[in-house]
Amino acid sequence: MIGLIQRVTRARVDVAGRTIGEIDRGLLVLVGVQRGDGEKQARRLAERLLAYRVFPDEDGRMNLDVRAIDGGLLLVPQFTLAADTGRGNRASFTRAADPADGEALFDLLVRNIRTTWSRVATGQFGADMAVTLTNDGPVTFWLEVPPDEAR
Repeated sequence: MIGLIQRVTRARVDVAGRTIGEIDRGLLVLVGVQRGDGEKQARRLAERLLAYRVFPDEDGRMNLDVRAIDGGLLLVPQFTLAADTGRGNRASFTRAADPADGEALFDLLVRNIRTTWSRVATGQFGADMAVTLTNDGPVTFWLEVPPDEAR
């Protein structure tokens, strides 16, 4: 599983002109599900998202995680993160999980996070979404839990 995290001062996702999820300070996470991902990857990515230190402490160092700042998480499914862009001028999506598996694992990721953190909003799997954010920093990190590396 892939999580492209962006530290934000605010973010929201709209579907058909209606806001379905929004947060103030926290992390916007674009989530990609790859073939071969499973429960282990969803669990491990949830752990990493909650513990990844990207917020500044009193000395200005990135030592605080989203829970330490009482921040929100906005999780947005984005299958294009699993694209193979190595050749040609058009992406291949053979690495992406099929839609049913992708949706199930995205939902599992959300449930895993909500077991320990309640400040979670989401996008809508398969929808045409408009994502608006104010990137803080900017600070953006690519977190990946490949199928063979989950614990």
